[in-house]
Amino acid sequence: MVNRKLTAIPPPEDDALGDRYRAPALDKGLDILELLSATQAGLTQAEIAKALDRSPNEIYRMLDRLVRRGYAVRTEAERYELSLKLFALAHQHAPLRRLVAQAMPVMRRFVQAAGQSCHLVVYERGRVVVVAQQDAPSYWGIAIRVGAHVGLIGTGSGHVLLAFQSAQERAFMLAEHEAGAGEAPVPDDLDQRLAAIRDRGYEMMPSRQTRGVFNLSAPILGPDGAAYAAFTCPYIERIEDSTAPPVADVVRLVAAVGRELSLFAGA
Repeated sequence: MVNRKLTAIPPPEDDALGDRYRAPALDKGLDILELLSATQAGLTQAEIAKALDRSPNEIYRMLDRLVRRGYAVRTEAERYELSLKLFALAHQHAPLRRLVAQAMPVMRRFVQAAGQSCHLVVYERGRVVVVAQQDAPSYWGIAIRVGAHVGLIGTGSGHVLLAFQSAQERAFMLAEHEAGAGEAPVPDDLDQRLAAIRDRGYEMMPSRQTRGVFNLSAPILGPDGAAYAAFTCPYIERIEDSTAPPVADVVRLVAAVGRELSLFAGA
């Protein structure tokens, strides 16, 4: 029997549940790292304590450990700055390879629950590139090979990647798109469409490449709320299988995958 249940790990429902597993020292260290990451010239111990509403004595021991472990440096002017250690740790594993590794188990669960194929895409130089793909569990499905490039305009994946960006980044992406040879023009109503996608959290649109296919796409969000990837299901209606999930159910599954993969990125 096919298991059609697909769930994401939910965040804590309330502060009481989150407080049960508090680690105050760890929270303090992370607060300092996040504060330093937002500064250009570094901060003194007193400035850090004031910004975090803590006493200088509370902050001193934590700063000492961060410096000794190489996550922060103390300048000659007694200011604290981030070192490059976090950058080095983040790049020990290629981000794209890590994304695909995290996504594949979730995508395999999705195709079993939805009875549809799916793929994962990222933005690249004005277009969208497929970086992972899973076939439908039956003989019927729409598959787009890994490495294929699809349009930024006129696809559910492209719309989602555009919708969940800052205005500045979106303008840059559209400029790169328009610079590409043979690319589709940007429609006049694109801003309204992207606003609607942000409101509902996903895109659902008839395919402009294949009749009878609906593009169902959800963003994979980073900590800053911007989409760094999109999860897409090219939905086809299975009229010969009365047990196949209808499109409304598959839309919910697509959105659940987007939320689950966003959790991996700290969104």
